[in-house]
Amino acid sequence: MRNRRAARLLVLDAQLRVLLLRFVFREGALRGGDFWATPGGGLEPGEDFAQAALRELFEETGLAVTDPGREVARRTVHFVMPTGEPVESEERYFLVRSDGAALSVLHRTALEQDAIVGHRWCPRAELERLEEQVWPEDLAAMLVDAGVW
Repeated sequence: MRNRRAARLLVLDAQLRVLLLRFVFREGALRGGDFWATPGGGLEPGEDFAQAALRELFEETGLAVTDPGREVARRTVHFVMPTGEPVESEERYFLVRSDGAALSVLHRTALEQDAIVGHRWCPRAELERLEEQVWPEDLAAMLVDAGVW
């Protein structure tokens, strides 16, 4: 199993709602997968976690920031990539504040353009009762531990 390093972002707006992206996979190994997740992705060669966080945030949302914020969580998870490859992913989470700027899809990769079908700004109460799958599963607790909620 390949080791993967990834940076993920907990993006909060002025109302302390967290940004979630909806992923729906129509083909490949994850066909039928439908879930909400925070922005983020794997490190590219030569990147550190903070650099990857900034790049992924811009690619997936169009939000351009110069500081990825503080690292608020780490976890290691096992999952299957869209290619079908199983990975052990070391994930680091960064806390970013958004000024409410509109999101853009213009910089997404082909896979992201295909799989990301929407977004939502989710308040705590809604997140805690959401019946749909959310990644990370402990997102609400992560935000509490970070002192945000």
